[in-house]
Amino acid sequence: MKTELTTSNQPLPLKEKIGYALGDGAANIAWRGVATFLLIFYTDVFGIAPAVVGVLMLVARSSDGLSDVFMGIIGDRTESKYGKFRPWILWTAIPLGAILALLFTTPDLNDDGKVIYAYVTYILFTLIYTANNIPYGALMAVMTGNDKERTSLGSFRMVGAFTGGMVVQGALLYLVATFGNVSPTIQLKQKTVDSYLVTVSAPNDVPNANIKTENGIATFQWVDANIEDQSITPSKSFLMEADFEYTFAVNGEENLTKESFSIINQKKGYSTAIYIMSVFLTLFMFVTFYSTKERIAPPKSQKTDLKKDFLDLINNKPWLILLIIGLLFNIYNSIKQGIVVIYFTHYLNDQLLAASYMIGLTIASIGGAMATASLGKKYGKKKLFIYALLLSALFNALLIFCGTTDISAIFTLGIISEFASAILPTLFFAMLGDAADYSEYTNGRRATGLIYSAGSFATKFGGGIAAAIIGFVLSAYHYDGLDHTTIEGAIPGIKILMSWAPALVALVGAGLMTFYPLNDFFLQKINVELNKRRETEGNNSHENVLEKAL
Repeated sequence: MKTELTTSNQPLPLKEKIGYALGDGAANIAWRGVATFLLIFYTDVFGIAPAVVGVLMLVARSSDGLSDVFMGIIGDRTESKYGKFRPWILWTAIPLGAILALLFTTPDLNDDGKVIYAYVTYILFTLIYTANNIPYGALMAVMTGNDKERTSLGSFRMVGAFTGGMVVQGALLYLVATFGNVSPTIQLKQKTVDSYLVTVSAPNDVPNANIKTENGIATFQWVDANIEDQSITPSKSFLMEADFEYTFAVNGEENLTKESFSIINQKKGYSTAIYIMSVFLTLFMFVTFYSTKERIAPPKSQKTDLKKDFLDLINNKPWLILLIIGLLFNIYNSIKQGIVVIYFTHYLNDQLLAASYMIGLTIASIGGAMATASLGKKYGKKKLFIYALLLSALFNALLIFCGTTDISAIFTLGIISEFASAILPTLFFAMLGDAADYSEYTNGRRATGLIYSAGSFATKFGGGIAAAIIGFVLSAYHYDGLDHTTIEGAIPGIKILMSWAPALVALVGAGLMTFYPLNDFFLQKINVELNKRRETEGNNSHENVLEKAL
């Protein structure tokens, strides 16, 4: 026992840090995939109104707050040969992959049926994600008792998280285009230098076809005057019946050939792409389970007492502040992530460019996560958190001034903002471990899983509020993803959501963070005291064993 307690404060092996990081890589295949693509999938592919989607996500994630708390309690009370938290990563690996696949599956249902299916699958997703992610987050706090090493582990975790996010955000749209390719019959007739008539047909029904040019420059308009939607847009989504010919007037792009056009079955493309992602998610979770180890246990004198756990929690000032801070910065990040694809699709008229943008952001995120440990040593966690919020918000707000041709400026501002933004979750989860140490230091009790439930609650509830904000703003501007006549009028709302609206949330968070009480000096004092207690407890336990043996 003494040896185990001593090594709990030593540097962690590199392979264990990497194994732990893969767990958040897997989780973010699910979470970033949902945060980035589910809203546009529901509105533009599955055909659910944006306001309905906003309410759905808010309701599901609000109710999920209770499950976070219960999962924290369950994790603290789990007893197995694998520890308290690791077994949950194993048990939920396959269910999490399966429910992610079902989220992006489109059964043939009426409007009410679609909403019911969305509610059921989305709520199941949040519950299974909770059962996986709260134990995963709490695992960080029991792998090491060294707060500096915990910050390093947090950096590895966020590198894994952002890499998983980069995979899904960077590759998904290309996979959708690949697996959803219809290979239609195309007839092209040139009228002028940049004006054409294009007629397309397919051998099979395509329930949600989307036609556009490779460069996304040309505009489409129906030639059939009987079709109500006569808007002029850079792409068209429509129901293709087998062997029926559809004709469009295409303008604004020169040197078009048949190969310049693509028709994507978005339902098939999204489903197949997510199925592949789900398999990798499950495999990475298995690696995390087998490569990590729990080293920190609650004090042996601690008795199970749920009432005391909750009293300790509500009197834990660092935890209370982190709970609200986590909620705010997750609203901030989730609005930014949730509007990206819509912004690039309907404002910049280039959906695939969104993939390049998100890859750029993710690379910046990895850089921010890797820099957090050294920056934290220089400035301290509290000051660094405030600086990162302010810097990220400033550059994000400047996006409001970017026009449709300011691609370089959009990428530059977004990347700088994301570098600073990536520091926030890296610090946040390490600081939750500090809050658990504070509870043990102050009260002689430790409820790691319950404390880490704040992380999952803030992530999911913050994301739900963000989705509701996006849905309500788009609805206020009369946005309808299946009706391109509404898009132009919604552009101001899309630009607001992409720029200064989330920045205001970040500013509130920076102000609140000034009240956080755990500075580096206090944390060092806590660390020294807890190590003394654990070593004393270990020595006493060892002596008791010897007495019994004699």
